[in-house]
Amino acid sequence: MRLMVSGGGTGGHIYPALALIERLKQVEPETEVLYVGTTRGLENKIVPAAGLKLVTMPMQGFRRKISLYNFKTVYLFLKAVHHARKLITDFKPDVVLGTGGYVSGAVLYAAAKMGIPTVIHEQNSVVGVTNKFLSRYVDEIAIAFEAARSQFPEGKVTMTGNPRAQQVAANRSSTFKWSSVGLSDDKPTMMIFGGSQGAPRINKSVVQAIPFFNKRDYQVVFATGRKRYDDVKKQLAGVEIGDNVKVVPYIENMPAKMPKVAVLVSRAGATTIAEVTALGVPTIMIPSPYVTANHQVKNAQALVKKHAAVMITEDQLDGRSLLVQADRLMGNADLRKEMAEASRKIGKPDAADRLIQVLKKAEKDH
Repeated sequence: MRLMVSGGGTGGHIYPALALIERLKQVEPETEVLYVGTTRGLENKIVPAAGLKLVTMPMQGFRRKISLYNFKTVYLFLKAVHHARKLITDFKPDVVLGTGGYVSGAVLYAAAKMGIPTVIHEQNSVVGVTNKFLSRYVDEIAIAFEAARSQFPEGKVTMTGNPRAQQVAANRSSTFKWSSVGLSDDKPTMMIFGGSQGAPRINKSVVQAIPFFNKRDYQVVFATGRKRYDDVKKQLAGVEIGDNVKVVPYIENMPAKMPKVAVLVSRAGATTIAEVTALGVPTIMIPSPYVTANHQVKNAQALVKKHAAVMITEDQLDGRSLLVQADRLMGNADLRKEMAEASRKIGKPDAADRLIQVLKKAEKDH
């Protein structure tokens, strides 16, 4: 298959695409891929590091109020559509996949108008602006949350899950041991992770809770985020940190550690949810309030309703509320087992294979 992929700006758009590509190359080694992204997005580092060819173009989003900025946005979109037409003509893809971000709007629009089979993948429960726009033009739509189905045209939608889930599920039999980082392999471990950059409110709450975590029978691994590590260490100056607590800037090799986690404390991004449901990890979700349409709350609610997670909204988060939920889950192995089973029922550990079938359907039916 000759596959053109476009998705950019954030890891939430990029990692599902890379997981899909990895699986496609496993089942069809002759697959050729061209990735189209933005000039300033994270894809500039992540995609080449994955050994893929990347072409970029300048793009920006609309602002809600009328301004000259939006005239430039329209200009860049039309210019990107023209550029995309040239790329499609040269690469001759069998199918074009969009995973979100403004750049995918131009690329998928151009492909659809040229009569090329097109598919979009929506990772979140609330449909993004770009995918909403593209939904009327593309051939097939893949979703990761049932809540997204009603936001798209009927007849085009297939539930696939997030391809990242299949990538993570392959690590279920991890041989990682907590003893390799100075912790015990005989105690349940809670991991707290607010994203690669860290989350100030989460960090502050954990700092407040650490004196109490020190006295618990469970273990805590707390990742502050690389750029916030020094600040957290200053906040912890003079605070005793028990042998059962590890404070680190970042979680290295997360896929190997996740299967060994009893409870995860995290944001409610689409990629995180794909990972925890693929593995069946009970989760305390703290949705970011700084995202479009508050979609992380809706993502988390999908798990809470199925008893696979608990949620603390950021305005309710402090050391005490975090400790209450941590003690409730970490102190009850039966509850964790029930939540793990509920989480696995939501998960789609074959999500990449499902999306590949949608790509093939678009190609065949076009």
